[in-house]
Amino acid sequence: MSRTLSDKFRDPQQGVYFIGTTPPRAGTDDEAMAGIAEKLLGRLDSIDYDGVVVYDIQDESSRTDQPRPFPYMETRDPRDYAWLLAKLSGRDTIAYKSVAQRDRASFEAWLQETSDKYSQQHLVLVGSPSSHGQIRLSLQDAYAALRDSQLPFNLGGVTIAERHAVKGNEPLRLLQKSTEGCEFFISQAVYNPQATIDLLTGYARECRQRGETPKRIILTFTPCGSEKTLGFMQWLGISVPEATRWRILDAENPLSESIRICQNSLEQILEACLPLGLPLGLNIESLTNRKEEIDAAIQLFRLLKATLDLQLAQQALQ
Repeated sequence: MSRTLSDKFRDPQQGVYFIGTTPPRAGTDDEAMAGIAEKLLGRLDSIDYDGVVVYDIQDESSRTDQPRPFPYMETRDPRDYAWLLAKLSGRDTIAYKSVAQRDRASFEAWLQETSDKYSQQHLVLVGSPSSHGQIRLSLQDAYAALRDSQLPFNLGGVTIAERHAVKGNEPLRLLQKSTEGCEFFISQAVYNPQATIDLLTGYARECRQRGETPKRIILTFTPCGSEKTLGFMQWLGISVPEATRWRILDAENPLSESIRICQNSLEQILEACLPLGLPLGLNIESLTNRKEEIDAAIQLFRLLKATLDLQLAQQALQ
């Protein structure tokens, strides 16, 4: 690549584009994992993407009393899969890491191994999904451990518009995480564009008042083709307005309808937020392993990337 991913993150005139995925389930051997990776990358051959986001899947049942629509299954280490995808594709990967399960010494060893063994440069650290249960390491302490390590990671964080809708302080969280080392943020999946617009405009305003340069915000979108997938989205805490829910479920083709909704949501967000000087990007994921939804995610990627590229090109002419 002629430009590093870190360089692209810092260029507000350019979008950055990712596909989100999960590692294979625990117990998958290396040969089978390689086959899974090659199949994924084969699907991605037809699109122009900057890299792959690899999630760290955790059991989030402590966050809600509602039953999980899909059973929780442990996965291979996200670093294993991220390293393999980077090796096979020649593209960057961003690996998520849930930090609550380790003490600081163990986390420091994890950081060193991540740099030395896996050559992983881009990390997103996430804290505990709830305040219940044992938290051995807080997110703030994990950030401090990473800073003290002086390892050259490009650090990202998570931003949640739904949390801003309830607490009203997500822009302040982003600014605080920036002081702790975060250079970019990846959102939860967007199905409520107004909630995202409220978050982004609030963040832009806070940055402007403080004389801060906004960090890159990568907006996540996902197709939804069934009531069960929609239920899983809502279980994860993704805000889906009632009208949007019925628009998907009552459609002759729910998957195609969800793609149209995602494009319309992005257009609303760009109209409101691009003039504010926020550098944006996209992360397209499939929340299930259904072939139809995985293929729809590729279609959604093409459509949303073209939408953002066009808006950025038009803005550059102004």
